[in-house]
Amino acid sequence: MRRAAGLRQLTSGLAALQQRLTDALELATLEDPALADDLANEVLALSAEFDRRETEAMLSGEYDQGNAIVAIHAGAGGTDSQDWAAMLLRMYLRWAEQSDFSAELLDSSEGEEAGIKSATLAIDGEFAYGYLQAERGVHRLVRLSPFDSAHRRHTSFALVEVLPQIDQAEEVTVNPADLRIDTYRSAGAGGQNVQKNETAIRITHLPTGLVVTCQNERSQTQNRENAMRVLRARLGELQRQQKEQAMAKIKGEHVKAEWGSQIRSYVLHPYQMVKDHRTGYEMGNTAAVLDGELDGFIQAYLRTAQRLSSS
Repeated sequence: MRRAAGLRQLTSGLAALQQRLTDALELATLEDPALADDLANEVLALSAEFDRRETEAMLSGEYDQGNAIVAIHAGAGGTDSQDWAAMLLRMYLRWAEQSDFSAELLDSSEGEEAGIKSATLAIDGEFAYGYLQAERGVHRLVRLSPFDSAHRRHTSFALVEVLPQIDQAEEVTVNPADLRIDTYRSAGAGGQNVQKNETAIRITHLPTGLVVTCQNERSQTQNRENAMRVLRARLGELQRQQKEQAMAKIKGEHVKAEWGSQIRSYVLHPYQMVKDHRTGYEMGNTAAVLDGELDGFIQAYLRTAQRLSSS
């Protein structure tokens, strides 16, 4: 039923796009100067819509059309990296807003001085995972550190994980007997407790050792539900990796660890540039990128990935 609904939405959207194109062509044949501005605006809108449809046509993976879990972890670099992780969190929240996706902060761990040690987001919307898989990997920041009294240049790293949300029990089976569930009080910056009741949840999947925490909601039930969403996503990703490793072993290929693959550099000093090392795509407007303008990087990644898969 879900697949049928998705196909109906796709075909109706394409039919509406075809009608808009037909209407624009009819307006163009009138050659009326009074309609020139309206026609020009419609051509720009149609071009943007075609670009979006072209991108979505490249998203044919099992979970590409669904929702995503985004986890951000500060890496090497101390306070600067924790601040960098917070900047990335803001960047993805802004991108989700601009893309008409809903974003929910499931869990976050505050840094000692500034920023965050980690954060987990649920981003819901059609093709959210398909788009965001381009962001998986290590992100590198080069800037003059605001936390260095000498104002020297620092390099910071943060890891971004992107997982598909797996809400159906038949897709990933979780045996309740395999779970250890602990409750504790939510903690804020510096480690102080911010709740009198034990509403925070820690779930440990005993067979794999995976640990998921959630403390952002005031209700223990909501935190438990959100933690299970993340656990299912992580278990699904683990299954995917195991399948890829088995296939790579058959093919004799080497599977490279993601933490070691630096995908993108954001240079704020001595010049302004954001460059994706996988595709070569770059932008000089670093402020726009950090404010959520990621579509160019995402489209370049998808085109590169499609070209490599077909070669």
